[in-house]
Amino acid sequence: VMKLNPQQAPLYGDSVITVQLTEEDKVEDDVVFYLVFTGSTVQHCTSTRKINPGSLETISPGHDCCETVKVALCASREGHPVLVVAEESFQFVQDEAYDAAQFLATCAGNQQALNFTRFLDRSRPPAADVDFLDEKVALAFRHLKLPAEWNVLGADQSLTENIPRETLMHFAVRLGLLRLTWFLLQQPGGRGALSIHNNEGATPVSLALERGYQKLHQLLTEEGAREPDSWSTLSHTVHSGEYSVKHHRGLDVYLLTAEA
Repeated sequence: VMKLNPQQAPLYGDSVITVQLTEEDKVEDDVVFYLVFTGSTVQHCTSTRKINPGSLETISPGHDCCETVKVALCASREGHPVLVVAEESFQFVQDEAYDAAQFLATCAGNQQALNFTRFLDRSRPPAADVDFLDEKVALAFRHLKLPAEWNVLGADQSLTENIPRETLMHFAVRLGLLRLTWFLLQQPGGRGALSIHNNEGATPVSLALERGYQKLHQLLTEEGAREPDSWSTLSHTVHSGEYSVKHHRGLDVYLLTAEA
């Protein structure tokens, strides 16, 4: 039996899972371990990294629905067949960050909802909480299946740039959410949002300056600004098609996802 810690992960994945091996499974260095997650419609295979003879680390894949899946620990060694050495169950859950991303995505053009986000801002969360929120909401947003016509400025594209209004970009910048801002910049309407003034005449760019968010201000104003360092530790899709392969640079772990 192996022990997985934790035994659940948010739908959008990208959290670290530790695998405790039993005495029997602590084998020679030339054995490579994989985890195979089998859901009702998709299957994931992740490579692992040895921390010590008794434990491995991997990254949870992003899953397509909330459910309990079966996880098999497989051992592979050159010249030998692949063995399933242990099985365990694992749960994919929808967490607050996922709810928040869904809420933000659906209210992209909704002024009442965006004004509510301004109200939230008055109770400034501490920096550590902001960083956590930024990472999780950006990951969740990236995992959402946004409709093809989705736009950072909402559905009503007839609004001209001269109409003062709140945008999702104002929200992300006001809270100093670097990763979310970077994500929104890559989406339709992301660049356009930078020049939109709200009712106080502030643009996302002027908000970044006024709040002293230097990195954020650079991200918004520099030609060819690179993705923030904080984003580079997350997993990146290296191949997508019939199946998707992701690489997590932080742990150097690969994740393969295919239809089950």
